[in-house]
Amino acid sequence: MQLKDYVALLRRSWLVILACTTIGASVGVAAAFLAPTLYQATTQQYVSVRNSGDAGDLAQSTSYARQAVTSYVRVIPTAIVLDPVIRDLGLDITSEQLADRIAASAPPDTQLITVTVTDENPSQAAQLANAIAERFAEAVATQLEAPTGAEAESKVSVETLAAAKVPTEPSSPNLRLDFSLGLLIGLGAGIGLAVLRSVLDTRVHTVSDVEGSISAPILGGIPFDPDSADRPLVVQASPRDPRSEAFRRIRTSVQFLNIESGTPSFVVTSSAPAEGKSTTAANLALTLAETGMRVALVDADLRKPRVADNFHVEGGVGLTDVLARRVPLSSAMQPWGRSKLFLLPAGTLPPNPAEVLGSMAMWQTLEEMRRAFDYIIIDAPPLLAVTDAAVVSRLTTGAILVAASGWTRKPQLAAAAKALESADAKLLGVVITKLPTKGPDSAAYSQYTYGVTHAQH
Repeated sequence: MQLKDYVALLRRSWLVILACTTIGASVGVAAAFLAPTLYQATTQQYVSVRNSGDAGDLAQSTSYARQAVTSYVRVIPTAIVLDPVIRDLGLDITSEQLADRIAASAPPDTQLITVTVTDENPSQAAQLANAIAERFAEAVATQLEAPTGAEAESKVSVETLAAAKVPTEPSSPNLRLDFSLGLLIGLGAGIGLAVLRSVLDTRVHTVSDVEGSISAPILGGIPFDPDSADRPLVVQASPRDPRSEAFRRIRTSVQFLNIESGTPSFVVTSSAPAEGKSTTAANLALTLAETGMRVALVDADLRKPRVADNFHVEGGVGLTDVLARRVPLSSAMQPWGRSKLFLLPAGTLPPNPAEVLGSMAMWQTLEEMRRAFDYIIIDAPPLLAVTDAAVVSRLTTGAILVAASGWTRKPQLAAAAKALESADAKLLGVVITKLPTKGPDSAAYSQYTYGVTHAQH
């Protein structure tokens, strides 16, 4: 993925990210208000070892003290220090419970020990810290480093450098910290969900999604129009509409396809229903006819024909009647408009569409049309639903595959291309429909527009 893809991903999921961030920040604030108020009191002690004063002895005593400090830090939160403190202060807790409130530490290469006590009562926090310091010093002098032989006192002494004072400000909760932490966790969760959503979303959104699914050229893209169902023939109804211009650019791409000599015949299909293949076939035929070419639009969707309805013509007689030799091709073809566009509706729907479309009669009919027209556009059913499109594609120059942005799934697109390949048909290119003109994926639409807006109808 490129940087723009990540930006589009975040923009597409901004609502999820915002919701998670808001929830995280709210939880952080709630935790701050619900948490008990705690105070911390700290005392600092210095560990020294008695020496004779000469340089060698001084270095050894210092080294010994620094090593001992590491062990003393672990001794402080134990019963040898805490049990006397509990007795002195008359506390009704165990040494293990008291140890949970204590944090002892020693900076590296020093003889200092810092003891911090956390308690809900500020006075008791200071009292506990000073009592622990006192009892720790006593434990070192009388037990841990007790004098031996004729010595009157321990060689190790612990002095309090800074006694604990009663804290005036609570250490927690920290509203700013909890809010920031909740905000960051929520933001991270939101971005994580956005990435997961993108990984699990197999729909085609951009040109790169199509290119990553199949190896076929992109012939063009059609912007999304919520009113497309009401005006499928946009090229005829609104010639200056951005969708009309998009179909004209697709026409240019189709005219430059690397095709063999003779009359080009294209099957327009899709992987699944509702991707815009019938609308694409109709408007492509209209744009080709605009150039003065003789164009035949054939409705080979013998299951759900759309050509007759889209162009508002009589569809009772059509392709199937020609193939059954009930009517000649010249009688079934219907001229439309002032251009050289001719329509061949589906006709009577047969019980076996795939066999009809793959018959010798279909091949002969296409040959007859090639002699009469400059372009043949065939509207065929979706590839994954039935085999009709793959069957008829073998008899033509090749297939144009329609994929809808935000609708078609990458596995479906790949399977459709595979179906054409298995039928020994040629995939000429892909047309992307329903491209969003706004939002995170609108960049894909901008690749196919000259900056015209719907306000310029």
